Amino acid sequence: MFHGWYVVGAAFLVATWSWGLSFYALGIYLVALGRAHGWSISSISLAITVYYLVGAGLTASAGDLMRRLGHHRAIALGTLAMAASVVSLASLRELWQLYVALLAMAVGWACLGAAAINVLLAPWFVRRRGVAVSLALTGASAGGVVVAPALLFLIARVGFSRALWITAGALVATLLPVALLVLRHTPASLGVGPDGDPAARPGADGTGADPVPRRAAALRTRHYWSTSVAFALALAAQVGVITHLVSHLAPTFGDAGAAWLLGLTTTAAIAGRLPMGALADRMDRRRIAGLNFLVQMVGIALLALPWAPALYAGCVLFGLGVGNAITLPGLLVEREFPRELFASLVSLITATNQLAFAFAPALLGALRDWTGDYRAALVLCAGAELAAAAVVMLGRPRRGSAATARAPGPERALRGATGSRGAPV
Repeated sequence: MFHGWYVVGAAFLVATWSWGLSFYALGIYLVALGRAHGWSISSISLAITVYYLVGAGLTASAGDLMRRLGHHRAIALGTLAMAASVVSLASLRELWQLYVALLAMAVGWACLGAAAINVLLAPWFVRRRGVAVSLALTGASAGGVVVAPALLFLIARVGFSRALWITAGALVATLLPVALLVLRHTPASLGVGPDGDPAARPGADGTGADPVPRRAAALRTRHYWSTSVAFALALAAQVGVITHLVSHLAPTFGDAGAAWLLGLTTTAAIAGRLPMGALADRMDRRRIAGLNFLVQMVGIALLALPWAPALYAGCVLFGLGVGNAITLPGLLVEREFPRELFASLVSLITATNQLAFAFAPALLGALRDWTGDYRAALVLCAGAELAAAAVVMLGRPRRGSAATARAPGPERALRGATGSRGAPV
């Protein structure tokens, strides 16, 4: 069996733990720490915002870090940082200690997040990258289905502190062997190329040094900015909603019911991600992204209604797009830019997105404290999804562009963005 599929399985586990503990569980930490220490939702949300900001800076260098350390060492580093952060949350006494714990989590998030997983898979797949990335990042949804509810179950049974220690131990026991046994191999070490084809020339797998002039030209293209801005808007809305979802639903359904609805949301994310992975290799990926944002907009609007059936439907519709919003940026970059730019552009777009959504938890927390509920915050998030759908469609190739039509595959973005002398237009 082609070793790349074992890498997909390993990336699935990485995504499961990463999103489970450093994304979906943030809402659990918010509620538990607020109750234990009497801290306000807005003060904890501000710490989460700082966490995302630091993580954004670290994520921008994720591709370079993985190239220098090796994929397996970078994943091991992220695993240990994540475990240390989770354990430290169990012994907090002052609010400033929460910031220290989340700084360690930011290191883990950068090494185990979306940019890292895209870089992990880049050397192994080209023709079937849509399916591979979609399968691997289904682990992100599994983190919400398995890890977050399991953490809530443990907290109810053994308490917050013991639950975090048990979870950190399971994290290390799972990911360290995977990093050392599966991810230590590269296509070159096994004598194969992407998709199991014969070995290609050095650097053709997208992990070599990036040509700086071409990368600078890529950053000036309509394709790059429409991708970066659209997903920054959509992920800001998405992260804000997920962070506060348990807090929003708990008054209506109780803690257990809110946790169940969080699981329903992430189950819907799995259901929405798998068909998209197959369609992304055959259809216009920007149209898929625009439709994804519109579906999430409707779901968020339903979550603002004080009616239980609407809340159920909102969780499902919002959840259908959660996984795709994480998967699609890398697939757009892979389709529209040269392969040697993939690692750096994916890392940069992921960091830009995180920089944008870093402020969402604090903003939604402040709006909630100011208005007394989450309705105004949810309306704002629905508007951001609508804007994202409009922006992502601006990056579609213009009709009648001869330079764009003649350029093959990933060269189109750069060809369409430069004139005959290579100057941006």
